[in-house]
Amino acid sequence: MTKKVLIVGGVAGGASAAARLRRLDEKAQIILFERDDYISFANCGLPYYIGETIKEREKLLVQTPEAMKARFNIDVRINSEVVGIDTDNQKVTVRSKDQGIYEESYDALVLSPGAKALRPNIPGINSSKIFTLRNIPDTDKVKAYVDQKGTNSAIVIGGGFVGVETAENLVERGLKVTLVEAAPHILAPFDSDMVVMAEKELVENGVDLILGDGVKAFKEAGSQVDVTLNSEKILTADLVILAIGVAPDTAFLKDSGIELGAKGHIIVDQRMQTNVSGVYAVGDAIEVVDFITGEKTAVPLAGPANKQGRIAADNIAGLNSLYKGTQGTSILKVFSLTAASTGANERSLHKANLPYRVVYVHPVAHASYYPAALQLTLKLIFNDEGQVLGAQGIGYDGVDKRIDVIAAVIRLKGTVDDLAELELAYAPPFSSAKDPVNMAGFAAQNVLAGRTHIVAWKDIQLSELKDTILLDVRTKEEYDNGHVPDSLNIPLDSLRERIGELDKSKPIIEYCQVGLRGYVADRILSQNGYNVLNITGGYKTISLQEFQPQRPSPESRQSELGASEENLPQGHFDKSIDACGLCCPGPLMQVKAAMDTLNPGQILKILASDPGFYEDIKAWCKRTNNRLIDVAKAGGVITAFIKKGAQGDSVQQETQAAAFKDNKTMVVFSGDLDKAIASFIIANGAAAMGKKVTMFFTFWGLNILRKHEKVSTQKGFMDKMFSMMMPRGSKRLRLSKMNMLGMGGKMIRKVMKDKNVSSLEELIKAAMCNGVEVVACQMSMDVMGLRQEELLDGVKIGGVGYYLGEAEDSNVNLFI
Repeated sequence: MTKKVLIVGGVAGGASAAARLRRLDEKAQIILFERDDYISFANCGLPYYIGETIKEREKLLVQTPEAMKARFNIDVRINSEVVGIDTDNQKVTVRSKDQGIYEESYDALVLSPGAKALRPNIPGINSSKIFTLRNIPDTDKVKAYVDQKGTNSAIVIGGGFVGVETAENLVERGLKVTLVEAAPHILAPFDSDMVVMAEKELVENGVDLILGDGVKAFKEAGSQVDVTLNSEKILTADLVILAIGVAPDTAFLKDSGIELGAKGHIIVDQRMQTNVSGVYAVGDAIEVVDFITGEKTAVPLAGPANKQGRIAADNIAGLNSLYKGTQGTSILKVFSLTAASTGANERSLHKANLPYRVVYVHPVAHASYYPAALQLTLKLIFNDEGQVLGAQGIGYDGVDKRIDVIAAVIRLKGTVDDLAELELAYAPPFSSAKDPVNMAGFAAQNVLAGRTHIVAWKDIQLSELKDTILLDVRTKEEYDNGHVPDSLNIPLDSLRERIGELDKSKPIIEYCQVGLRGYVADRILSQNGYNVLNITGGYKTISLQEFQPQRPSPESRQSELGASEENLPQGHFDKSIDACGLCCPGPLMQVKAAMDTLNPGQILKILASDPGFYEDIKAWCKRTNNRLIDVAKAGGVITAFIKKGAQGDSVQQETQAAAFKDNKTMVVFSGDLDKAIASFIIANGAAAMGKKVTMFFTFWGLNILRKHEKVSTQKGFMDKMFSMMMPRGSKRLRLSKMNMLGMGGKMIRKVMKDKNVSSLEELIKAAMCNGVEVVACQMSMDVMGLRQEELLDGVKIGGVGYYLGEAEDSNVNLFI
């Protein structure tokens, strides 16, 4: 017996069901009803057609009635709306443009009516200048209006995926765009601590972003529309796009006996069948089960709709296919930024009363030494058993594949151990030997094993930290360029020798830039008996959460960059350097080295991918008396133009006066690896700020300066004994703590390499290139039997008198 199957609605769910059913059953009679002209179109591409990224309208049409008939022998009836269903007699009522009203019987019925854009009952909402964006006719109207001469501004109401994508594409068309969202943040699938990055990207690309303020009324004002917000603020634009959400288009099911949820969604089981036998439903109009929480929800996404259509067809054809829930994997483009999520977010887990933990990692998308290594941020959510519950990723490169990998692990009920163990494709242009997914797994493993004690910045109340030490373990340069108020700065490399400065009776909350150094600090402090918490995600996560969407005025930007005497001619610069992939303070060190080669008035162009460089370079220019002509960010790459020289005679005179006795000196007595690294990091940082630095090496510190290869010299017995017992050069130095027969030194060198922190040997070379005076104490050399030829080239030989003379002109003198 031939089975007659009716499908109500096309697009993702209905069209997929029709095609799958035909492949399974060549004899079935399949009729597809679509009330509009288009049975299958790329509704996710509609904003990009308005923005003219997609230039040909025809490319939006995925399938046509003629093609469906030719390939799948499906009777497609467009301009035919199903207005009622008689489930007792298995008939539908159709209102057709060509045939009028008629009935059609069925053996099986698939409902794919989709959802319609919300148009709430707000005064003035029926203006012809207010549009929705849900289908091809909507798109045609919006694009025609945007194409009109004199359309210069738009207001987008709603910060969901459609609203954000529409705002971006209207900006690309040259319109001045305001995005209004009634909630505190845009993009509901993302937690507030992550979504601020997308909000920042919108603002930096010219979108006026208004959060926490809904619409009270609309009013036509000549050729424009006035939008009054709940705050009584009035906005004016040439057109308004409503993108405040959708509602299931299920009114025609009234009195059909088909069960609906509280918000009008069709209730289905795992086989996509409704409470009525033989009637199935798929797509945006149905209620689904959340794959993580098990709660009922609605997720209007094309991917799930396609799968649901396929499963409905399987069951009609006699196959037993089940839909196991929706995990909401989604992604969108926000100008140059990519934002993606999968699984549960914190809000949904709170609502379901499910306990969870969170870690953040901020790795680069591919090997840091390969050009254009851009940082991304991953937030991983998991429970105490290690099961992965959700993830969110935001960045300029590589976000999509990381979220896809984690989405697959979630679907397979995987754990953080699985993330750590995954063997993923690696080559320098594509990833790192430890992929960001692995790194997220490692961080979560450390939390579950108790090796690190994390806290999220959003859970900290500064007002409650009266008896708590807030510790910043970054370098002084990083600290000076921005830190948490009232925090104490002890750089990680100095923590062991300065640990006595911390009160053991007080809890310590510490942080670094992205969390890795904070983890090391946690290990040092906790193993020394301190009660410590490490802020996951570090200062990068902290600073992002402080972001407020305020567009700087041209005047404030001019003030920030300094009094510009002229616009920079396009492409005019005297030297260019690429510091992409380097982390702080690497870019600043390269700037300093390059500026030293320029003459006053010449211009340096620098590219950097370290997100902190955008603010760091502003502070550096102010402190070094160079002019920041321009700094801009595009696609995660920061481009700065710096003019060498004084910002004005008076400024130069003040700077020169302040520079008197502004040199830096340090005595390096220790030969420990960690202390050597710390001393050269400080020296390079000071040199990068334009300071004269003298490093005076004495006794065991001289081993840092020894050449690695053996040098043949004439020595006495005692001198030879000293040489044999002492480490020959920086590569053989031991850690002051946790050396573990040399493993500690190897570990710290590997961590530094993985995080693209310069090695000690590179720091020594950079210091000498940056003009740092490296002086070996003559008296100590004599005592220890060292000869000048055994030391690195470029090391000066000096005595105490030379050191004291340099110290006289210094305002900082360190003993390491």
